[in-house]
Amino acid sequence: MGIPQKSTRTKTRRRLRDLDQISADLRSPKHLEQHKSLKAAEDLPGLGQYYCVECAKWFESEHSQATHLRGSTHKRRVKALKDEPYTQKEAEAAIGLRTDNGPRQAAKDKTQDTEIEMEDSALLDEQAT
Repeated sequence: MGIPQKSTRTKTRRRLRDLDQISADLRSPKHLEQHKSLKAAEDLPGLGQYYCVECAKWFESEHSQATHLRGSTHKRRVKALKDEPYTQKEAEAAIGLRTDNGPRQAAKDKTQDTEIEMEDSALLDEQAT
């Protein structure tokens, strides 16, 4: 008998919105209102009055929200949101999908290198004679 392994599943209750979703909320009030309207106010803490946009969290009271705003987790999230989120195109380019300048560019550089070497050897031949 061994020690039971810890489960690696994420709890959906603690699942927060991703940074790209939150940055879309900050850019577009319509997007934020659409997210807020998905949940009934009766089901939310504090009847949905106290919401931190940067962290996508609901709070029970104004005091708990103010405490959260002074906390380090909120400050870290605000700092992370200052950077622009990656686009799908950038993500695909990072793993090598849909890049038009990948292999062709390498082949083009190789032919330029051989041309330069040929010119250098021609110059050396001229200087030798």
